[in-house]
Amino acid sequence: MISELYIFMDVFIASILTMLIGIERERADKAAGIRTNMIVGGFTCLVVAIIKPLTNFLQEYFKVAQHSSGMVEIDPIRIVQAIVIGVSFIGAGTIIKSREDQTITGLTTAATLLYSAGIGICVAIKMYLLAVCLTVFVLVINKTVNYLAKKYTSVKD
Repeated sequence: MISELYIFMDVFIASILTMLIGIERERADKAAGIRTNMIVGGFTCLVVAIIKPLTNFLQEYFKVAQHSSGMVEIDPIRIVQAIVIGVSFIGAGTIIKSREDQTITGLTTAATLLYSAGIGICVAIKMYLLAVCLTVFVLVINKTVNYLAKKYTSVKD
């Protein structure tokens, strides 16, 4: 029960960090804002955090696929891969191509959702400082770099 509360605490932390990213996206009037980033970051954290309990459950309940070590074989990279694919699918929904002026919008928002997933993974594996630094970094990218791009290049948005 205590371990479940720790997992919830991590999901909460990931959701709060990615909420900050969502606030920036909302202020920029982008498709995926506060709730989307929070859900992506929190869900990603949840999925990564339950890998070990899920493996233990499968061992005890099903007694499946045990090797000589007695462990159920699990590849955490596959779980991360599935998260990236799922979040990319959501991100694809934020990308819009205009027929009139042949512009594409939403790419940064889609990429930001992937970043939120990465922050969720960091929190799930207890890399809190990295998660906070990444949150600040993506905010700098989305705000400061966007400002510089508008000022010094032909980028409009």
